[in-house]
Amino acid sequence: MSVCVGVDIGGTKIAASAVSGDGRILQRARRETPAQDPDLIEHAVADLVRELDGAVRTMGERVQGVGVACAGFIDRAGENVMFAPNLAWRDEPLKANLENLIDLPVALENDANAAAWGEFRFGAAQDVEDLLMITLGTGIGGGIVIDGELLRGAHGMGAEVGHLRVVPDGHRCGCGNKGCWEAYASGTALVREARAMMVAGSPHAATLVEMCGGEPTKLVGAMITEAAQQGDVAGIELLDDVGRWTGEALASLAAVLDPALIVIGGGVSQAGDLVLEPARSAFARQLTGRGHRDVTPLVQAQLGNDAGMVGAADLAARRA
Repeated sequence: MSVCVGVDIGGTKIAASAVSGDGRILQRARRETPAQDPDLIEHAVADLVRELDGAVRTMGERVQGVGVACAGFIDRAGENVMFAPNLAWRDEPLKANLENLIDLPVALENDANAAAWGEFRFGAAQDVEDLLMITLGTGIGGGIVIDGELLRGAHGMGAEVGHLRVVPDGHRCGCGNKGCWEAYASGTALVREARAMMVAGSPHAATLVEMCGGEPTKLVGAMITEAAQQGDVAGIELLDDVGRWTGEALASLAAVLDPALIVIGGGVSQAGDLVLEPARSAFARQLTGRGHRDVTPLVQAQLGNDAGMVGAADLAARRA
């Protein structure tokens, strides 16, 4: 049985799993992310790999390679993290550094690309060759598979779909530009709009006010989803807005890519049809050639938070 470790490095935690060749997670481990110290991040990853290798050796197996998914710009060669917004990586030779620490081949990939690959190989998109995946989380990530291959672009920066400009001179995005899709349909945007509703004293926000003890700064996205699932008008409206922005942006992307399937993952997608149904409606209304073409299905991701780890491990197995 082929076993590789998949590692997902986020701004607050590093999650890792030993993954079999058929995409099954055999063992799990995690560490907090020392986000401001690249050297400590790399040693934490090495410790996780050693821990998981020890665990699978008790099963009569050994780790053959390591796939690392991280939220940042990865160069075309898959060797360096050129920039990561939430981690202290600037032109970091992560692949070489990790291989020196763990003495195993390392495959380095953007986290949304890895998640898309995980869904393509073992999740919601197993039956297609052309896939667009977006992750609605703190920001909006994207991954694209065309003819069974990941699209990385000339410089490794392809599929950064969250920075598609949807409102000229709109809300400022974390990337520095104004009007990015991410500034309207991410978890960050969802919470921003909910807090604004509370500060304005809207009577519709009464449930949200109660949930966070009257402190807007304590409101988080999961509270909005919970309120909406309980029938709260404000929560439903806020998630409907996210879905509408999502569907409209996806229609523009479909005009370029014509994917067979669109998979929606990330924390906001856990709201299910509260986001997906308005997204599907907006997508169908805005789709170029509507009425004379098949409407691409929009489905929820199947692998959840494991998609990046599973995808990274599979990419490592292919490159080992």
